[in-house]
Amino acid sequence: MDQSTERITLGDVTISRVTEFYGSSKMSPGQFFPGSPDGSWDENRDWLEPDFWNPRTDECHTAIQSWLLRSEGRTILVDTGVGNHKDRPYAPVWNRLDTDYLGHLAAAGVRPEDIDIVVNTHLHIDHVGWNTRLDGRTWVPTFPNATYLMPRRDFDFWDPANENRTVLGRGNQNVFEDSVTPVHQAGLTHLWEGTYRIDKNLRLDSAPGHTPGSSVLTLESGGDQALFVGDLVHTALQIVEPDINSCFCEDPAESRATRHKLLGRAAENNALVFPAHFGGQGAAEVVRSGSKFAIKEWAGFSRIS
Repeated sequence: MDQSTERITLGDVTISRVTEFYGSSKMSPGQFFPGSPDGSWDENRDWLEPDFWNPRTDECHTAIQSWLLRSEGRTILVDTGVGNHKDRPYAPVWNRLDTDYLGHLAAAGVRPEDIDIVVNTHLHIDHVGWNTRLDGRTWVPTFPNATYLMPRRDFDFWDPANENRTVLGRGNQNVFEDSVTPVHQAGLTHLWEGTYRIDKNLRLDSAPGHTPGSSVLTLESGGDQALFVGDLVHTALQIVEPDINSCFCEDPAESRATRHKLLGRAAENNALVFPAHFGGQGAAEVVRSGSKFAIKEWAGFSRIS
């Protein structure tokens, strides 16, 4: 595994980190992860601080970022963050952002028209935002030459026409209309089910729990492996305490089971785990620790702060 501060290479695939936001989630551990065992955050304070938790304000820290992959001559963007200028009345921390995300993408050597595939691991507010950009008063696809891979189960679940109840309440309001529908109407989406093979190195599989259609992207190339797990692991404490769910999980029991399964797979195969929201060095190699897991080594990215 060739590593540098700007990108890492796993087999024949290079991975770059494209950040949109890093900072406070405006939520305490008790709010964000209500099932946390008593004292668990304090017991792990020496490595959770400052990347994942600020004990002085008692607020969880989170990164909004994309993983940029280059595989078999194609450029693939995994998750697209919150997006600019989006009306998010029930998620004020993400309301009408104005970030330099596209500038950060350019710094990685990529223009929007260079993206061949967009992977939305699930269709939450902070994973689909840059699917579209505002052109005058119209939401248009940000990546006009891309195929947007979306899990069909999430597409159906979040479609407002289906009136599904969700633990988010109104937290995902406007997201389907401004960040999903425009690319679907443009004929750019592929709604997949079960398993979807992108190329010889990359495969998407269903990983339900956080949302009905949550997915994991598996990378296997040249003896290296990685799992891009979206929000199945939302904070690093969930590696050492895998029974903890975030307050945003639609099916808590299924989410726990899927997390144990994926972390077990990562430990058995020495696979790097790439969650969507880790600050610090972004990804980690994990090992088993009894019925739980531990962090063996962090990835080679520079820490963000």
